[in-house]
Amino acid sequence: MSLPKHLFVVDVTVDPGVEAEWNDWYDKVHLPEIVSCPGFKHAARYISEVDNSRRYLTIYEIDGPQTLQTMEFAQRRGWGRFKDKVTASSRIYSQITMLENK
Repeated sequence: MSLPKHLFVVDVTVDPGVEAEWNDWYDKVHLPEIVSCPGFKHAARYISEVDNSRRYLTIYEIDGPQTLQTMEFAQRRGWGRFKDKVTASSRIYSQITMLENK
């Protein structure tokens, strides 16, 4: 199994009052818009639920750090109408080691 060389990871908490609407927008509008940008290959979303609190993690496989420098990405990134309801951090990770169990 080959793992991606570069990941763009977004960690989000969202106001529970808009969470259902935000999830709908994220899955149907935002995620497809971002994945269609040059250099984006795949995306997967995850949720962590602890003590009635939820955090969302989106992992994008990208070609490399330059992927986040495109005009398309600059135009589509952000939280739209949810910007004051979301707390997020993002980071690019580049693979430095890979080991397979044989």
